[in-house]
Amino acid sequence: MNIDDTVTIYDVAREAGVSMATVSRVVNGNKNVKENTRQKVLEVIERLDYRPNAVARGLASKRTTTVGVVIPDIANSYFSILAKGIDDIASMYKYDIIIASSDEDAEKEVNVVNMLFSKQVDGIIYMSHHLTDEVRSEFRRSRTPVVLAGTVDLEDQLPSVNIDYKQATKDAIELLAERHDKIALVSGSLMEDINGKIRLQGYKEALKAKGLDFTEALVFEANYRYQDGFDLAKRLLVSGATAAYVVEDDLAAGLLNGLFAAGKTVPEDFEMITSNDSEVVNFTRPNLTSISQPIYDVGAIAMRMLTKIMNKEELEQKEIILNHQVKKRGTTKE
Repeated sequence: MNIDDTVTIYDVAREAGVSMATVSRVVNGNKNVKENTRQKVLEVIERLDYRPNAVARGLASKRTTTVGVVIPDIANSYFSILAKGIDDIASMYKYDIIIASSDEDAEKEVNVVNMLFSKQVDGIIYMSHHLTDEVRSEFRRSRTPVVLAGTVDLEDQLPSVNIDYKQATKDAIELLAERHDKIALVSGSLMEDINGKIRLQGYKEALKAKGLDFTEALVFEANYRYQDGFDLAKRLLVSGATAAYVVEDDLAAGLLNGLFAAGKTVPEDFEMITSNDSEVVNFTRPNLTSISQPIYDVGAIAMRMLTKIMNKEELEQKEIILNHQVKKRGTTKE
C-alpha cells in the first residue's frame, strides 16, 4: 500500500493480520490483548504512522473527548490566563480543547457556538463579557453541557465560576472614597449584565455608604482596549473626577498613560484601581492597584465542573464564587 495515503484502522488490521476490533483494543489501551499481538499491532501502527480518527471514534462512542472554549478576545491577558487553567485541567482528564474567538462580536459568537456544536464537542466552556439571549437560546437547544467561566448568568440557568463582582466594585470604591469625593466608574457597555446590573449597583451602593452622591456624568463606557482607555483620559479630567475604578486591565493601562500625556501624575493627582490583576498590572509604571482574583483557578474549576457534568456526576455547587481582595500597588496612595 502507499503509506502516503490516509491510513485507516482497516489497513493496520490487514497488515498486522488481526481484526479491526483487536486494533481498536490496542489503541484504546484495553488489556484484554495478548502481549505479542499488542506488540505486532503497535509495530504496524508505528510503521504506517497510523493516527486514530477522533471524530470516527466519537461517532462510535458518542464522545469525542474534545471541549470547546469560547473566548471573546484571545489577545486579552485575562482570558488567556483563564484558558490556561482550562487547558491544564482538560489535559489532566484526557480532553483536547478547541479554542474559538468571538472577537467580542455578538453575531460571530453565535456562529462560533454552532461551529463547536457541529464538531460534536462533549462540552463547552463559555467566556464572555455578556451572555446574550441569542447564545442562551443556542445553549437551550443543545444537550451539550455548558459551564460559564468569568461570565455571569442572572437567570441562574448555567453552572458558573466567578468572583463577587458587585462586592469587588464596592471594595474598590470604598477605598478610593477615603480620599476622594468624585470617583469615576470606567466600565464596558452598560448593556452587559456584569456592568449595567452588577458593577453599577456596587458602585452606587458604595457611594451611598460613604455619603457621596451618584451622578451619571462620572460613569464612562468604553471598549475593553488600551487605546480606548488612553482616549478617555481627557474626558475623565474634564468631569472633575480625581479617582477611578476601571473594569479591565488593558483599559486601565491606557487610561494611566493618557493621564500622564495630559500632564497628570499618578497617584499624586489621580488615583485608580483596576479589576482583573492580570499580568498587565505589572507592565505599567507605576504598577496598577487591582482587585486580585484567582483567574487561573476560575478556568481550572470551570473545566473540572464540566468534566463532572460530562461524566454524569452531580455538582456539589452550581455557582461557585471565589475570593478576591484589593492588592495595593503604585496607582493608589496607600
